Amino acid sequence: MLSRNSEYQSFETTETVSSVTSSLADLEDASLEATVGTQTRFHGCYHDSMELCAPVPTVAEYLNSHASWFSRCAEPMKVEVLGENGYALVIGRFGAFGYEVEPKIGLELLPPDEGVYRIQTIPIPDYQSPGYDVDYRSALQLLKKPANDTASDLGEMTLVMWELDLIVYIHFPKFIHRLPKSLIQSTGDRLLNQIVCQVSRRLTRKVQEDFHQSLGIQFPVNSKKKHYW
Repeated sequence: MLSRNSEYQSFETTETVSSVTSSLADLEDASLEATVGTQTRFHGCYHDSMELCAPVPTVAEYLNSHASWFSRCAEPMKVEVLGENGYALVIGRFGAFGYEVEPKIGLELLPPDEGVYRIQTIPIPDYQSPGYDVDYRSALQLLKKPANDTASDLGEMTLVMWELDLIVYIHFPKFIHRLPKSLIQSTGDRLLNQIVCQVSRRLTRKVQEDFHQSLGIQFPVNSKKKHYW
């Protein structure tokens, strides 16, 4: 599960970052060079937390029942169930330099191992990603929030700590590789960070709202928040 504790912005299905139309003006028509060139690697490490107003066992029970909430909380991303613990997600359409992709990844939510929940990439049956590959590995741990950090009217709280190691390989068309490598790398890294930020903000917020609603607890929108980037 991706998460980030901050007020979320609307998730846009199209996101164009740092278009360099002037750099592309002198290039040949992209359709004449549609052959995919050398893949480019983009990598990001992220970690953050979110607060839930319930004891650790209650939060663990909710996470273990992901079939009842994951698809709903992942909206507006399109979700397809893959077996007992797997999901295929269409993240949205993103692009730069006039080149766009619509990432679709398969994720498996593994059962907890010594209190640690892990999510990893899995193949999507009968699907071949068009020009990209994703290696997604995350770990999530539940911690009882210290009493001195918990507002008395909220009762016992759980701090959900998570970290994500994300690698994306994109097989750009040859015309993209005519641009400076440093520009391609910096723009891709920035776009990757933006995607993670947007998705995690919305998913965090919706999971918090759904969890508290399931227990009949009002979501404390002004609760203390921490950010780790």
